[in-house]
Amino acid sequence: MQLKQHILNKSYELFMRFGIKSVTMDDIARELGMSKKTLYQYVDNKTDLIEQIFHQHIEEEKKVMERIRSSSTDAVDEILKIAMYVVEKLRELSQTTVYDLQKYYRNTWKQMDALHQRHVYTIIKENLERGVRQGVYRSNLNPDIIAKLHVGKTSLVADEEMFPAREYDIKTLYWEYIYYHIHGVASAEGQRLLEKYKAAENLTIK
Repeated sequence: MQLKQHILNKSYELFMRFGIKSVTMDDIARELGMSKKTLYQYVDNKTDLIEQIFHQHIEEEKKVMERIRSSSTDAVDEILKIAMYVVEKLRELSQTTVYDLQKYYRNTWKQMDALHQRHVYTIIKENLERGVRQGVYRSNLNPDIIAKLHVGKTSLVADEEMFPAREYDIKTLYWEYIYYHIHGVASAEGQRLLEKYKAAENLTIK
C-alpha cells in the first residue's frame, strides 16, 4: 500500500509540473526507479492512474473539510477557511494539466468533474444548513438551490473563455465570488462576523 501511495504521489507531482500529455508511463517508472512491469501491477494504464490520483484527492479533501468543520466557530468561519484551502490548491494547479485532461482525456475529465461537483455541492449545502441553524445565514434561503448555484458559479470562475488567465488572476476571481456568495446568504450577524474574520485573517482581495 505504501508503494502504491508513492506511485500516486510521484505521478501527481510529475503531472502538475509537466502536464499530463508530456509525461509517459516510462517517465513515471524511471522517476520511481522501477520497471514498467512493476508499475503496471498497481495501475492498468495511464487513464486508470489519473482516475486513482483524482479519487485519492477527493478522499483527502473530504478529510480536510471535516477538520475545517470541526475547528471552525461557525458557518461563516468555515466557508472562509474552506476558501483559504481552495486558494492554496489553486496555487498548485497547473493550467497545462487541466487543459490536457479536457482535451486528451475528455471522458475521464467529465467523470471527475461530475464527481467533484457532487462533492462541492454536499459541502456547501451542509454549510448553508449549519449557517441557518446558527442564525448567521438568512432563515429563508434554500440550501439546495444555492448549493447548486455555487457549483455552477465556481465552475464559471475556472472557465478560460469567460475569464482568460492572461487577464484575470484566478485567486482574485475566487475571493470576489466567495465574498459575493457570503454577502448574499448572510444575516446581519453573519455580515458582522464576515468583517470580523476578514480583519483577523487580513483577508483582502489581491
